[in-house]
Amino acid sequence: MKMTRFSSKFFTIAISMVILINLSRSELIDIDLNGYLAYCPCMGRFGNQADHFLGAFAFAKHLNRTLILPPWVEYRQGQMKSIQVPFNRYFQVEPLKEYHRVILMHEFMEKIGTAVWPEGKRIAFCYMARKALNGSETNSCNAKDGNPFGPFWDEFRVNFVDSVFYGPLNYDVHHGDVAEKWKEQYPAKRYPVLAFSGAPASFPVQQENVGLQRYLRFSTSLMEKAQEFRKQHLPRGAFMGIHLRNGIDWVRTCEHSKDSPNLFAVAQCIGYRGEKGSLTREMCFPSQEGIIQQLKREMKKYKENHHGDEIRGLFVASDSNHMIGELTDAFRRMDVSVHKLPENDPHLDLAILEMANHFIGNCVSSYTAFVKRSRDVRGLPSSFWAFPPRHKGSGGRRNPTHEEL
Repeated sequence: MKMTRFSSKFFTIAISMVILINLSRSELIDIDLNGYLAYCPCMGRFGNQADHFLGAFAFAKHLNRTLILPPWVEYRQGQMKSIQVPFNRYFQVEPLKEYHRVILMHEFMEKIGTAVWPEGKRIAFCYMARKALNGSETNSCNAKDGNPFGPFWDEFRVNFVDSVFYGPLNYDVHHGDVAEKWKEQYPAKRYPVLAFSGAPASFPVQQENVGLQRYLRFSTSLMEKAQEFRKQHLPRGAFMGIHLRNGIDWVRTCEHSKDSPNLFAVAQCIGYRGEKGSLTREMCFPSQEGIIQQLKREMKKYKENHHGDEIRGLFVASDSNHMIGELTDAFRRMDVSVHKLPENDPHLDLAILEMANHFIGNCVSSYTAFVKRSRDVRGLPSSFWAFPPRHKGSGGRRNPTHEEL
């Protein structure tokens, strides 16, 4: 009997210690009583995810919930499942707090996730029920069904016990009383975490959210690598950065450019209402001749605008063909050297392109759009392949209706 009492007392002490440990962990970070917002960046690669991030950032701000910063979802050759890369590997967290409250997902789950969002009460949010991979109709978001959905939530050992279909509500918090309706229907006391099976944002990025790019700043380590590459490999003086989107998947995409006037990120050129022009195949997939001619024009213009200072280096980022040989031949007489990274690193490409004295990108590409937004908020010049179009008989001048671009 004495042994039983001792065991019972010991068990009580042990449970109390576990509770105290969990409380101490929770106290390391102030719990936001206004609630949290989490989501899986499960559509597309980096460019798409970045567009969605800006929308989710604004959405969290207007709902007054702390945004849980998700890892970036990446796909590695030869690996069946997606890889989850911590948000802060590529971007700083502190600048984001100038706009709104944020917390890294791994930090949230490790320190306060159990207290705020206990197992058994984790609910997935989606617009409407999603079919299971086997095709069966289920009254569920099936938030972990498939790749990258499953690997993403499994990274944090998250399992959902129920689903909420929030349709017909949407994410456009800039018009009407959408934010207030979200707060009324899904209060933080009942739903401390709104966990979305996909990003609560539109693609391409909503026009009102483009300026939020100013808070998205590269990590110190990434910037140091970019500066080191410039110092070690690029010639002294001004350099131009270009993005060539020319993989086989892009060739097929551009075949439908005439039938898809709002293709991907084309709004960055033609406007969100098509008020600045129309999409052409050359804008989507510029010819080699067109690329070289435009580069020569931009280099000449740079020299004229900078009192004779010339472009000495050309840095190329591409998903497929960097055209190093062709560009080297084209600019040898101009004494312009052509460069690319020795190994594929799209995020380092981004950081270098952001530093360029001038940048030329692809109207349709969301990857280009990221660079363009970053440069815009820093007041750096950019342009696009084949836009605005050059009209025959204009003496090489641009269409006067597009002069502002």
